[in-house]
Amino acid sequence: MKLSLASRLSSLLGAAVLAGAWLTAPCRAETPAVKTGESIAFLGDSITAQGAASPAGYVRLVISGLDANGIKATAIPAGVGGHKSNNMLARLKTDVLDKKPTWMTLSCGVNDVWHGAKGVPLEAYKKNITAIVDQAQAAGIKVVVLTSTLITEDPEGAFNKTAVEYNEFLRALAKEKKCLLADLNADMRAALAAAPADPKKRGKVLTADGVHMNAQGNQMMAVGILRSFGLDAGQIDKAKKAWQTPAVPKPAKNAK
Repeated sequence: MKLSLASRLSSLLGAAVLAGAWLTAPCRAETPAVKTGESIAFLGDSITAQGAASPAGYVRLVISGLDANGIKATAIPAGVGGHKSNNMLARLKTDVLDKKPTWMTLSCGVNDVWHGAKGVPLEAYKKNITAIVDQAQAAGIKVVVLTSTLITEDPEGAFNKTAVEYNEFLRALAKEKKCLLADLNADMRAALAAAPADPKKRGKVLTADGVHMNAQGNQMMAVGILRSFGLDAGQIDKAKKAWQTPAVPKPAKNAK
């Protein structure tokens, strides 16, 4: 039986992500760190905003993946399109701190680099991100640092070369501040390297437009975050099965 391209990509994505698991292992929880009743704020840009708006978005996949493993957590969406580190720092109190989440995932860096002259230089970015993490931790919020995903699916593109230092800083900061780390940049590079060459999919293997995630990209992000929370391979398989199962509509109250 021939597998569809989507099925082959899903299998290759899973293999690539698991193969690169050692990259995040030092900052990965030994057992699921998230517990039933806890809430997770997802701070980010348009990738995060779309991740919360769509049932196939990574924010909602993380929550359903936890649920598939018996962990009932709540999402607090905090993604705003176009936002950079300075914007996220400015709204941190109202969008995250005041809502008192247990956890916060921090996805920031794409626009800081992608916006070029209107972006945020590396040293200013470091100050902004450090302030976000410090303020969240001071409020008792546990932080998961996400390295930024690629800007176009060309790992050797100019933007992605610039972003290397931004991501190196994020990895170092996560270690320094004892945050969990989801190295999505490394996961995305591994998944693209493992994907079959297909001219029709060039530049859109994991993204819809080179930056914003498609279904496969959202699953890649969700797997990386779930793994950082300490879910093992079997638990991630449960999450993936839940993602493939259509939601059953609730029967009407008067249905017989």
